[in-house]
Amino acid sequence: MKTKLKKLSNQVIVITGASSGIGLVTARMAAAQGARLVLAARSEEALRQLVAEIKEGGGQAIHVVADVSNQDDVRHIAESAKNRFGGFDTWVNNSGVSIYGKIEEVPIEDMRKLFETNFWGLVYGSLEATKHLKQKGGAIINIGSILSETTAILQTIYSASKHAVKGFTDGLRMELEMDEAPVVVTLIKPAAIDTPYPLHAKNYMEREAQHAPPAYAPETVARAILHCAETPEREITVGGGGRAITALNNWVPSLLDKFMENVFVKQEKADYPPQPRDNNGLDGAIGSLEERGNYPGYTRESSFYTQATTHPLAAAALIGAGVAITAALLNSSKDKNSARRPKHVTTTYPDGTREVH
Repeated sequence: MKTKLKKLSNQVIVITGASSGIGLVTARMAAAQGARLVLAARSEEALRQLVAEIKEGGGQAIHVVADVSNQDDVRHIAESAKNRFGGFDTWVNNSGVSIYGKIEEVPIEDMRKLFETNFWGLVYGSLEATKHLKQKGGAIINIGSILSETTAILQTIYSASKHAVKGFTDGLRMELEMDEAPVVVTLIKPAAIDTPYPLHAKNYMEREAQHAPPAYAPETVARAILHCAETPEREITVGGGGRAITALNNWVPSLLDKFMENVFVKQEKADYPPQPRDNNGLDGAIGSLEERGNYPGYTRESSFYTQATTHPLAAAALIGAGVAITAALLNSSKDKNSARRPKHVTTTYPDGTREVH
């Protein structure tokens, strides 16, 4: 069944993890386009400030203090949307936490806690959304990651949770299509995004966490989310750099392993000590209306790759870039066994940027 989605100005949108980063930027952008919002997070004061800001700008929003790892809290989000606005049209499962460190040094308790938020919180939200939207139609937008396809060293448990998110999202989509339900299920896979994500992570490394390059602005993800709220899409990858990592994993996985072990592992560590470990988003609420994080390099404010995948007129250029990347990867695969490791490696991403390692 082909589902027609409403314009943003006619929608009620639920956003979890709305107090910082991608969720915060998406809320502000959606409000500016006339959507009515149900904003959920654990940080009550931050949510109150955000709702007041939106109302001052002429928008409509309510907040719900909720921990998505608690199924009753997620039910409360849905009930609040129904009580205030009569329901909702789009549900965005955005809440997420992370852990940095070697697997052997991360307690099992922390691993389980991360899955309770990143995976089970998304499952609870998807089920509540499905129950409501099967009757009226709409969109479920799940925030995965390029790490739904590969794994970032020292972020193994986070990567595993995002693999699980993709598996669940694909299965839910197929079942709803089989039932001919008027619900669009979309997976959005951001690359590194300059948000407080590294600072909110629980850190078992000897230095503060930061994103490896290239990093993109949270607005790039917010635009993709709101595009999918109006336009049925299966998956969108945000950031050409992330798409290149996925391509490497598909074509030359052993080469990507070596890159992770020798280059990436250094790039995700800052040159200063970490903040106290008890100040983290895994163990408690720390959202404070912060959009950006501690990325030390140039933050890319847009992604040609993502624009191409969401705008048909740019698709031809994207196909051309994809052909060039595929050819380069195949040549690299043929040569890698005969060449010694070079002193410098230059990576060219689909958006035209280069990184020298």
